[in-house]
Amino acid sequence: MTASAIALNTFKEAVRNKVFYLLVFVGIFFALSSEFISMLALGDRIKVLKDVGLASIHFFSVLVAIFTGINLVYKEIEKKTIYNILSKPISRSSFIFGKFLGLSVTLLVALASMAVIFFLFLFIISGTFDSGVALYFFMLYFELLIITAISLLFSSFSTPILSSIFTITIFLVGHILWTFNQFKPFLVKPAPKILAYFFYYILPNLDKFNIKNAVVMGSVPSTATVINSILYAIVYITSLLVLSIVIFNKREFQ
Repeated sequence: MTASAIALNTFKEAVRNKVFYLLVFVGIFFALSSEFISMLALGDRIKVLKDVGLASIHFFSVLVAIFTGINLVYKEIEKKTIYNILSKPISRSSFIFGKFLGLSVTLLVALASMAVIFFLFLFIISGTFDSGVALYFFMLYFELLIITAISLLFSSFSTPILSSIFTITIFLVGHILWTFNQFKPFLVKPAPKILAYFFYYILPNLDKFNIKNAVVMGSVPSTATVINSILYAIVYITSLLVLSIVIFNKREFQ
């Protein structure tokens, strides 16, 4: 019950944040603006609408995950409320897990809001219900959970500015990790090769959850691919949470 209480408090605190609503509303605005862009673009209007709309939602939902996640632990320390929380019968691991769970629910609400509005908008324009778009939002949620776990990890020992820089950097790198397969044949020397493989497997491969192009073109990944991506997300998130708990347990508050 202690972790659930932390999660509920985190959710309430997040939805009171004006930045949270700003990012969600701006994301919805840009997603709906895709209709105007599709009228100006050449080619299939519906494909352009999906491409721009889904990209807008992806961008702003990632911002929500980062800029709410980096303040999860730091705000408690800055306001000295961490002393009151940890003085109660609650473990530090429950605190970290509760924070992650609370933000996960927050992201679910934010993403569901944007998804429902975009679904209705797309249905009005095209007159059809695209199940591929639903799968896109499902995969996007797991990507957001990974980003949340990363931001929580950095916020457990760093400042919000540095945490945001680190998280954004890993997010960008995570979406270009697929290029590793293009240049790994050129790695000859042992040291660079070992280092490259180390970073390839230690950093999150967020491209596993990027199915936007496939959805826009009218195709969806196989069930095996989806299951593999979900299992990857679960293992990676669990590892990040364990690391966050280890770091937070060793941290001393003065």
